[in-house]
This record gives sequence, C-alpha cells and structure tokens, in this order.
Amino acid sequence: MKVLVVNAGSSSLKYQLFDMDTEEVIAKGNAERIGLDGSFLKHKANGVETILKKELPNHAEAIALILETLTDAQIGVIKDIKEIDAIGHRVVHGGEHYTEPCLVNQKVIDDLRGLVDLAPLHAVPNTDGIIGCMQVAPQIPNVTVFDTAFHSTMPDYAYLYGVPMQYYRDYAVRRYGAHGTSHKFVGQKLAEYIGMPFDKCKLVTCHIGNGSSITAINNGKCIDTSMGMTPLEGLIMGTRCGDIDANVIQYLCKKTGYDVNKITQILNKESGLLGITEKSSDMRDICEMYARGEKPAVLALEMLAYRIRKYIGSYVAALDGVDAICFTAGIGENTPELREMVLTNLNYLGVKFDKDANYSIPRGDDGLITTKDSAIPVYVISTNEELAIARETVDVVLRKFQK
Repeated sequence: MKVLVVNAGSSSLKYQLFDMDTEEVIAKGNAERIGLDGSFLKHKANGVETILKKELPNHAEAIALILETLTDAQIGVIKDIKEIDAIGHRVVHGGEHYTEPCLVNQKVIDDLRGLVDLAPLHAVPNTDGIIGCMQVAPQIPNVTVFDTAFHSTMPDYAYLYGVPMQYYRDYAVRRYGAHGTSHKFVGQKLAEYIGMPFDKCKLVTCHIGNGSSITAINNGKCIDTSMGMTPLEGLIMGTRCGDIDANVIQYLCKKTGYDVNKITQILNKESGLLGITEKSSDMRDICEMYARGEKPAVLALEMLAYRIRKYIGSYVAALDGVDAICFTAGIGENTPELREMVLTNLNYLGVKFDKDANYSIPRGDDGLITTKDSAIPVYVISTNEELAIARETVDVVLRKFQK
C-alpha cells in the first residue's frame, strides 16, 4: 500500500511517498514559492535530487507537478498515480469536533474553511492542499490528520480559560494545542524505550522547534499542553512570543499607535528568538552567536531553557510524577546546548545529566542523555510526523473498506 503524505503551507507543499508495507520513504520533496515568482519543485528519489523550475500559481498546480514527477519515466518511482492508495494531509486545527483522522468529503472542506479564525496562518493553505489533490486526482481518497486531535482528551479544567463561559459556548474560546501528531508519536516511542505500555505511564514530551510545545501524557492520553487556542501561547519560539500578559497588546497599541492586527502580527512574526536576539530566529545562528559569547544569544537560550524547565515542572505536578521525559523536533533533537541548560537544573527530580551522551547523539538518532542511575530517564527522540500521518491514513482507509 502506498500513501502520499502532504503538508501544505501558504507558499510551499512538502510531500513524502511511503511504501507502507515497509514504511519506507520512496520519494519526497517540496514545492516552493507557490503563487510567487521563481517557483520550483525539489524532488528526491533513489538517492538523486532533482530541481524542476515551473510556474506554480496555486496548490492544485503544485500537486499536478508532484504527481507528474512521481510517475516520470526517468526520476519517478511509480508508473501510474493509481498506485497511490491514499493521500494523508497534515491539518493544524480541527476545532472541537474533529478529534480523530477522517476521510475528506465536502462537509469536511466546509468545516475546515470555518476554522480559519482559529488557525489563520495554516487553515487556508491546509485546505488548499486538500482541494488541490481532489481536483487533480479525484479517484484517490484523502484523509485529514489533525494536529489538535491528540489533545482532545484534555479535561475541561485544563482546556478552559478564565473568561466568561459565554465566549466558550459562542466562539469556542479554549485551549486546543498543536503538534499532537508528533507528541503521540514520540510518546509511544518513549514508552517503548522505558519498557512500559503507552497507556500505563506518565510522560512529558518536549517538541522544540521553530514552533514549540510541551505536553503532559497520562496513560496514553494528553492531559495538558502548552500551546493554546492558537500556536502563539506557551514557550518562546522562533518568531512567536509565547506566554505574555494579555494587556501587553492594549498597552502596545496605545504606545505605538498600531492597531491590534499589527501588534498580533509582531507577536507572531517578529518576536520570540528573533525579537530577543534582533538578528535571527534560526537556532543554528543563535548557537554560533552563543559560542562567541554574544549576550543577546545567551539571553535567548537562557529564556527558552527557563521556560522549558517551568513547563516540565508544572506538568510533573499535574501528572503527580513522571516516568520519563523526551526532547524532539528540530531544536530539541539538534541543540545539545539547550538540553544541557534545561537538564542541569532538574536536580529536584533526581535527573542525572550525562553530558557526554548528550553531545554525542548523531543527527537523526535517538538516545538516552541521563545516566543509568538517574531517577528519571530523559531521551532525545527523532520525530516523524509524516510516518505518523501515513499510519493514521492507512487505518482510516482500511476501516472504510472493512465497512
């Protein structure tokens, strides 16, 4: 069974084609600058990367080029698109009603369009990617896999805000979270590493990337997560501010003369690590500055590490203990400096940091970064959201045929 996984952004469309019999990626790539000048497709298969320059005015054109490339006689990996059994889509926000993956139909499309206000940066491109696939290859079933779904098990006292209940009833104002596919994937792997069933352990998973979130998992279910109604809440991120006093928005409007939309844009696009360093949101750049002792980079890492420790501590309290902790995603997997700053300050949990192990994990590998006698094991685990989406897609399609 072959599954194409699609992750559509506003001007990009990443894809991976899986052979689910082996869970092997047989082709992958990214259509970039969709709707902009200079658009192109970067395609990799059989160890060879090919760049195809072509005007891509919309997501449907990008999908058409991807399918054409996958079936190309020279650089493709399949003879006919009929070999693709299903297309799985990463969808950032499912609201309250989409709590598990589902087959796409017109009602799903309409519902996703109605969720734009909850995920303004992601909902439109996510939906455009799905529609593009349906237009170009209507015979292939499409499955939506929601980032928010894993967090739907949070209790009401964790997901509700302290605002009038009318706003929850009328406008669905509540915590939804994000990165749920990743948290579930690495949580399951973490449970395997410590030799416990996923539905019998207490875990804290730290997805630290350009967008970051931390999740508390109890007996295989999310009980709390750091991102909120939108991805702005929680940790400091690449360009997002994370937790702030809500009155800061009103204050800055008065002081700067900007309207709410402008301030919100600044908090989403110009804040976080970029705002603190005033140079870059890229952790690779920041670590280079940190190694040179540049104070803004030192401050940025200290602020991020401090907030990660605070969330870990609060979630250990919420869980009434923890069996294991893990770091994942781009920064979590590849920034040992940050992991060291976090773990050397968790002595109260009995965490014993293994510095040598922390700095010796190869890129893309998993590994234990605490000593064998540490009260709480901490792992680095490589996430694979695309594989998780492919697995969920297979489950949905198989259930359809079983009916």
